[in-house]
Amino acid sequence: MLTKVYGSAVFGVEATTITVEVNVDRGVGYHLVGLPDNAIKESNYRIAAALLNNGYKIPGKKITINMAPADLRKEGSAYDLTLAVGILTASGQIQSDNLEKYIIMGELSLDGSLQPIKGALPIAIKAREEGFTGFILPKENAKEAAIVSDLKVYGVDNIKAVIDFFDTGEPLEQVIVDTREEFYKNLDFPEFDFSDVKGQESIKRCMEIAAAGGHNIILIGPPGAGKTMLAKRLPSILPPMTLHEALETTKIHSVVGKIKNMGLMSQRPFRSPHHTISDVALVGGGAYPQPGEISLSHNGVLFLDELPEFKRGVLEVLRQPLEDREVTISRAKFTVTYPSSFMLVASMNPSPGGYFNDPDAPVTSSPAEMQRYLGKISGPLLDRIDIHIEVTPVPFEKLSEDRKGEGSVEIRKRVMAAREIQTQRFSELDNVHYNAQMNTKQIREFCKLDDASKELLKNAMERLNLSARAYDRILKVARTIADLEDAKEVNGNHIGEAIQYRSLDREGWLG
Repeated sequence: MLTKVYGSAVFGVEATTITVEVNVDRGVGYHLVGLPDNAIKESNYRIAAALLNNGYKIPGKKITINMAPADLRKEGSAYDLTLAVGILTASGQIQSDNLEKYIIMGELSLDGSLQPIKGALPIAIKAREEGFTGFILPKENAKEAAIVSDLKVYGVDNIKAVIDFFDTGEPLEQVIVDTREEFYKNLDFPEFDFSDVKGQESIKRCMEIAAAGGHNIILIGPPGAGKTMLAKRLPSILPPMTLHEALETTKIHSVVGKIKNMGLMSQRPFRSPHHTISDVALVGGGAYPQPGEISLSHNGVLFLDELPEFKRGVLEVLRQPLEDREVTISRAKFTVTYPSSFMLVASMNPSPGGYFNDPDAPVTSSPAEMQRYLGKISGPLLDRIDIHIEVTPVPFEKLSEDRKGEGSVEIRKRVMAAREIQTQRFSELDNVHYNAQMNTKQIREFCKLDDASKELLKNAMERLNLSARAYDRILKVARTIADLEDAKEVNGNHIGEAIQYRSLDREGWLG
């Protein structure tokens, strides 16, 4: 007897429906075809034990299973439940005439209980697109899949419940999630707040500018100056995610199985990989491509602490994603693309000894050692970082103050107002949403300077020996400073402040 059941495979952040054809006939044997990986090939052992422990069995006949399309590689253990239901139906142990209405996915334990799967959200989206009535999957993934409207989602604990549903009509409990309610309910304020930061008012101002314009930023300062503390608080002043951004972000995290029992992500991600990370782990890839840290940072912040300690090859792979805001991974038979629109926040010591810009500590590194240390960061990568700011230690008097600084709520209001100005400014442009994304042509259009401002910028570049790459960056940052003041034109004050945020372009740092 021939039976068809349906599962799904995830490639990138999109899903493809898989038709599992099961034929049970006279003879003996178990044949699984359609490019399954080892995890799927081993599924017959898990299925046999799970069925036996629930009063069923794999028939002692010739079982042929085809996973179509047969030229598409399938991977993972999430097809256990799909195959088991197909075998039971094809062998006549259960009767069902509505299998074609459901996507069925789940990994089986030996006792028949279901383990969570990866990619439940993109699978649910594809199931709705292709007109399936429902999606049966492990209970831990049900809330995530139920974000998708117009699709019945059933979370189950054990294969016995699925068998009874198809064989006897025993109802399954549908999981219903109000997507908008779920989104706004979880839109709590982030854990870290800028009111906890003592002193460092100029650095907080710099972080506000970075958040308002979406600018990448690097913090340079000695150990203990507060670089990591400041970076962790940046998400608290970024504008709240939109529902569209939340769905995009949740899809990526769903692919790597990080959404168990969570539903919709509504907080901007903050990723902080260790400096020993490999280039594949950072950018994504592998034999079966998975998103890397930069894609997991999509719509959020990627924090690289101790930037010069990262391998140079690892840092170089950041250049293309920073420019294109997506990662494309090519293999012989397929190509996947992951979105990666994130803010890069990096920190570093100013010298190998760490105390070059600390006025109270002796300089222990020679100029040659400093040049080698700072030279680990390539010019093209530095070219994609708009703001460089020096962070110095907070004096004891400031640390011991009882008065709290300005909180994230107040700063975020100004950031959101500036972002709204930019949204209106770039409303007719497809790929530009905030100032950091402007190209040279757009900079010339939206950052026009009067003669006095031009002269100020010219003198600053000559006196401070700023590099040519600093020119466009200064104009972008100046445009954001003007937006924070709700100024229509960029003036000399905005240019003057923006010039301060190019520390690494000055003579004595990177030459």
